[in-house]
Amino acid sequence: MSVPLRIEIMQRETIKPSSPTPFDLGSLKLSLLDQIMPLVHIPLLLFYPRNGNDTDHLAKATERSLLLKTSLSEALTHFYPFAGRLKDNSSIECDDHGAEYIEARIHCILSDILKKPDTDVLKQLLPAAISEAATARDSQLLVQASFFDCGGLAIGVNLSHKVADAATLTSFIKCWAATARRSSTEVVISPVFMGASIFPQMDLPISMLPVDLIQGESVMKRFVFEAPKITALKAKAISASVPDPTRVESVTALIWKCAMSASRSNLGVPRKSVLSLGVNIRKRLVPTLPDNYGGNYVGSISARMEDHDDLELQGIVSRIRKDLIEFGENYAKITQGDDTSLAICKAVEEFGKMAMSKDIDYYNCTSWCRFELYDADFGWGKPTWLSTVFTIELKNLMCLIDTRDGDGIEACISLSPEDMALFESNKELLEFASANHSGSV
Repeated sequence: MSVPLRIEIMQRETIKPSSPTPFDLGSLKLSLLDQIMPLVHIPLLLFYPRNGNDTDHLAKATERSLLLKTSLSEALTHFYPFAGRLKDNSSIECDDHGAEYIEARIHCILSDILKKPDTDVLKQLLPAAISEAATARDSQLLVQASFFDCGGLAIGVNLSHKVADAATLTSFIKCWAATARRSSTEVVISPVFMGASIFPQMDLPISMLPVDLIQGESVMKRFVFEAPKITALKAKAISASVPDPTRVESVTALIWKCAMSASRSNLGVPRKSVLSLGVNIRKRLVPTLPDNYGGNYVGSISARMEDHDDLELQGIVSRIRKDLIEFGENYAKITQGDDTSLAICKAVEEFGKMAMSKDIDYYNCTSWCRFELYDADFGWGKPTWLSTVFTIELKNLMCLIDTRDGDGIEACISLSPEDMALFESNKELLEFASANHSGSV
């Protein structure tokens, strides 16, 4: 299904926190790691089938929409920066401006979309795709609840990368869902926003990593690595230097290998390649940080392949593992101060130079594996599928998410049209992955 959806916007509403944000929390300083993030919104789509034998879909949609809005308002009292506004690149004014909420009717049935998910169709279910440009820019959080004719539901979320990484987004979704369920036995753990005390801010432009560095004509496609295939892939990736490759290392290495192969074939010559792999640093700092620390706590490794390097899976996995070990050792030694801040800024500048270079293929990979987003039950069961898709074209991007069983990996991959044509027909890739699997794995 790749035609435009018949979308009927039922309402647009600004959802404010259910109780005012205390005066002493009225301004949140951004941390250095917040400051360097691009001015983009992280996307997430959660799909829920019709619940039970409900036949009055309109009444049920009205009921669910009210519950989503009420619980969102309550969740925003915990995640109060999400209802604020960005001021320059230094702080979030936590003025209870609110989150944008859109209720929509989708005049088709959910299964038509999930049979063969299409990127252009999925984009239409995200709020940033249909919100006013100024609203999307000024709002830290945007939500779209899309109700299908069959009684199914898609919840689309866009959360500013200036206030959150994927781990913080996950914490918010869990809090929102638990609030909607109104379980008396569950304790909602409030987030802690104090990143600026760990990574003090500096006088920086709105973003040291402008999104246009990775923008360009691209095609995004989805590949699913099921658990048995990952087991076989990990066995193939084993080497003396890495006797225990993880599933993320193995899948990332294979994707990078096939992408490099496609690029070299299209160019007709080998060239250097760099893989930036995002890493959650909460558990790598000393002392470690709890999962409820909100904001951005993400660093990146920078694995490199020279133009003369062989594209061999074991060697690529070893390269990634080596950089991950060095990354962990460096962050374990991290201390507050100007030296650390300058080192982070220097590393970001290097990433920017590599992304702009015409002599280097630069790839960006992020992993959302083990975040347990499939536990997001708002009171009508867990999602049958979830996905992420950007509303703008971003090149050489890879995002890994767990499949519903928690053992497989779904990879959303964005490459140039020329590279994607070769990538998606790569025999080694297709030995371990299936393309455009149905959205109910």
